[in-house]
Amino acid sequence: MSTILYFGNDWNTDNRTSSHHIARRLARQHEVYYVECPGLRAPRGGGRDFRKILQKLRKFLAGSKEVASGLRVQTILQVPLHRFALVRWLNARLIHWSIRWMMWRRGIRRPILWFVVPHMASLVGQLGESLSVYYCIDDYASLPDVDVAAVRSMDNVLTRKCDLVFVASDTLLAAKAALNPHTYYSPHGVDAEHFARARASDGSVPDDVRSLPRPVIGFFGLIERWIDVDLVAYLAKKRPDWMFLMIGRVALPAADVPQLANLHFIGQRRYEELPRYGRLFSAAIMPFKLTKESWHANPLKLREYLAMGLPVVSVAIPEADKFADVIEIAHNREEFLAQLDKVIQQPDSQEAAKRRMDRVASLSWEARVAEVLRLVQERLERNPSIPRLAPYELLAR
Repeated sequence: MSTILYFGNDWNTDNRTSSHHIARRLARQHEVYYVECPGLRAPRGGGRDFRKILQKLRKFLAGSKEVASGLRVQTILQVPLHRFALVRWLNARLIHWSIRWMMWRRGIRRPILWFVVPHMASLVGQLGESLSVYYCIDDYASLPDVDVAAVRSMDNVLTRKCDLVFVASDTLLAAKAALNPHTYYSPHGVDAEHFARARASDGSVPDDVRSLPRPVIGFFGLIERWIDVDLVAYLAKKRPDWMFLMIGRVALPAADVPQLANLHFIGQRRYEELPRYGRLFSAAIMPFKLTKESWHANPLKLREYLAMGLPVVSVAIPEADKFADVIEIAHNREEFLAQLDKVIQQPDSQEAAKRRMDRVASLSWEARVAEVLRLVQERLERNPSIPRLAPYELLAR
């Protein structure tokens, strides 16, 4: 068993991300310390940001907390103003001290460092680690409200310094491989068994949406600036007899959120409950704006929709194109509406739902983690003093 220091986003974030899925599966065979890192963007000064800062301070002072067998969560302190060189210098030392203190308290020696965020590059080579891994899941510099130059610089530094780099989208592969030859494509997985519960025979749906008339066009995920709410409003206006259900925290200004009788923003729902909401969907949508961020995205929801057997309509992004055999793809708003019309007017069948579910059945998180750990082990074996990792598939049974 190895100890992995895993640097990710908030453990209790708005949505369960690839960062959480991978950490949970690594913890089935390794001791994992999931280190919550501050966000990339500077605080806006609102009440939500202030509450998050106070919450992080309390969690840091409380120390690490066990959230599952083999998995502990530790919060670290950092000043989220990355554009200032002095702040970056201060953060590097603050983070280094925090992690060293945790390692001393827990008796951690020669850990594997596993980064899912780019602003921890100063730790590489400083903690006596046996290996460093950068699992890059986004083009971080294109995210909203970040300092593009500072984040791009941190991302490039971490890419160069780590022993292994994995990218979740193949559109990122060439740029990362140019900085580090040990770069590999590792697309997201899916918890197919969890989302297949949408097909459960009891057919129950949550009380808060039970009375919505059909058809229901559904979406779940964080509703940020990369979501084209104008497109959703256009669809809702064109089809006033359809219900459009948007599930997820709305991170947009209130003035930017469309107000229509058949368009419902109901806020965030627990990951465990999403399959029950999915039972209500006649079709699921991926209404992304065509931006640099969405171009490099590998949306978890695409595989999750398919694991529920749902018809899916998406804008044309590279990751969606790979599933063109089982989803509908639109290149403009008129085409999006036409594809939705086709899906809704054509009664869905059990055979079609099974075909979608089968398409992602083999794309499990277990398979993804097993492949990543195989490459990690190959790199570790170059140093015979490092303990061998057990095969993941044997311990995941």
